[in-house]
Amino acid sequence: MSKTKIISILLLLLGLGGLSLYLNSDWFAARTIQISHRVSPWLENRRPGKRAAQLGSPVVFTLSEYCRLTSVNVVLAADLATNKYAHPIWSLVTESNSLPTSTLVYGGGIRGMHPAVKGAQADPLEPGVTYRLLLTTKDQAAQHDFSLEPQN
Repeated sequence: MSKTKIISILLLLLGLGGLSLYLNSDWFAARTIQISHRVSPWLENRRPGKRAAQLGSPVVFTLSEYCRLTSVNVVLAADLATNKYAHPIWSLVTESNSLPTSTLVYGGGIRGMHPAVKGAQADPLEPGVTYRLLLTTKDQAAQHDFSLEPQN
């Protein structure tokens, strides 16, 4: 075998190996924000004030990484299915910078963010209704459906 054929075969193998790595790995894919939630009734007593009692059991959202959020909205999933611009029941926005966060509590505040409408507060969540959390950052957006279990 000549030297040219050996070099050609090695280059072909390296090229195929690189193509295989590119196609079979997500190194080059954009990272998505993973969101999970939990209802934390044991936190009810830790939230002082009359407004916290009206909101019921706290719903805590956990993000897969720290994010600088630019907007946070919670809407009824049924409203969003029929109306692209559904009215949010909780909405926070920022004009400048919010602090990176990986957890947020429904109806709570996030440093650097404020209600979209001055003085607006989160509406109480109803058991058995499906809601959708919509988050946006500078580069990406994420959503998560959740509901409270009906209390027996």
